Amino acid sequence: MRFRPLRRLATRGPVLAAPLSDVTQQADVNLPRPLDTLAAPASRVALLWSNPLGRAAIRAAQLLLVLALVGVAVFGLSQVSLAVLPLLIALILSSALWPLVRLARKVMSAMLAAWTVFLGSLVVIGGVGAGIVFAVRAEWSGLVDQAVQGFQQLQGMVKDLPLQISQQQIDDGVKAVTDFLTSSQFGAGALTGLSAAGSFFTGLVLLLVILFFFLKDGDRIWAFFLSWIPRPHEAKWRASGTRTVETLGGYIRGTAIIAFVDAAGIGIALWILQVPLALPLAVIVFITSFIPMVGATFAGILATLVALVANGPVVALIVLGVVILVNQLEGNFLQPVVMAHALNLHALVILLALTIGTVLAGLVGAVLSVPLTAVAWAIVKIWTGRDTEAIPAQTKH
Repeated sequence: MRFRPLRRLATRGPVLAAPLSDVTQQADVNLPRPLDTLAAPASRVALLWSNPLGRAAIRAAQLLLVLALVGVAVFGLSQVSLAVLPLLIALILSSALWPLVRLARKVMSAMLAAWTVFLGSLVVIGGVGAGIVFAVRAEWSGLVDQAVQGFQQLQGMVKDLPLQISQQQIDDGVKAVTDFLTSSQFGAGALTGLSAAGSFFTGLVLLLVILFFFLKDGDRIWAFFLSWIPRPHEAKWRASGTRTVETLGGYIRGTAIIAFVDAAGIGIALWILQVPLALPLAVIVFITSFIPMVGATFAGILATLVALVANGPVVALIVLGVVILVNQLEGNFLQPVVMAHALNLHALVILLALTIGTVLAGLVGAVLSVPLTAVAWAIVKIWTGRDTEAIPAQTKH
């Protein structure tokens, strides 16, 4: 009796199956869609990072990471500045002297060529430096006094201009400039980098030792470094080293030529105009010309102030005109011809590099920042494919 309902159901006609569409609809209503529920959030996340704002965020994160790594590297190098600064200066000097080493190796051994160029450069630089010191030392106090008097006289002339400038504003500006020039970042910073872990002479001896070994074994050191580079990247690394030597050497040689022309032009004009202290002023022009844009301008202002005190406003205006003419000659003719590809940088980039270098390492940073920036740009052009002449055609692949 219990199974009769089942038998009665079994004797009935066949049960018609529901249409397929109804089953599908019922499944759609009652069953979850795991694929859709999993894919939808993923697609939304992908869309979030693929739109313009998402791509900008990714680039910003990458840029912040690179800046963080650069900041850590700069901080780490600043802690060992006793070794870093002599290494950089020796690299720059050896790049400038390397053509002489290659020329000397044609007639003598590598050791003898290195000693010849090393000692010869020391004699030349030492002789020029000693001559400059003896020429300037006797007249330095008079130069400083006349520069101060010129500034005071110029300050009195400013008061008579239609544009009213209060004495407090002038004093504040003078104090700001004086504080900067006497701060640890500028004045003491020039020696702090070399004497952070020792004395200045320790850094100087280390510089001379590194310079000699660069002149003697620079090519072998670079070849040993390249031996560790994977073959697919060897061509770019080799081209980067070549461009570094060319850029640094061309910068130093070109800057020395430009500094000599600037000093000769301004010095001859001062001598013709019978401005006192012409030789010390020409020497200052030569030395400060190694700081691009700022150095020659500073020396020209100093020469104008001395001429203002000693010879009056007419001669001072003539000196100012000569300074402007020499600067224009340097910017429009000497820089493009002498520097060629050594300093292929925009003026704004040079100014920013000078500012950052001065803040980080004082006077040494102001001198080294521009050539190092030029080297960095040359290497970037090689690795991004912009410098098509750096890598020979047979080694690009």
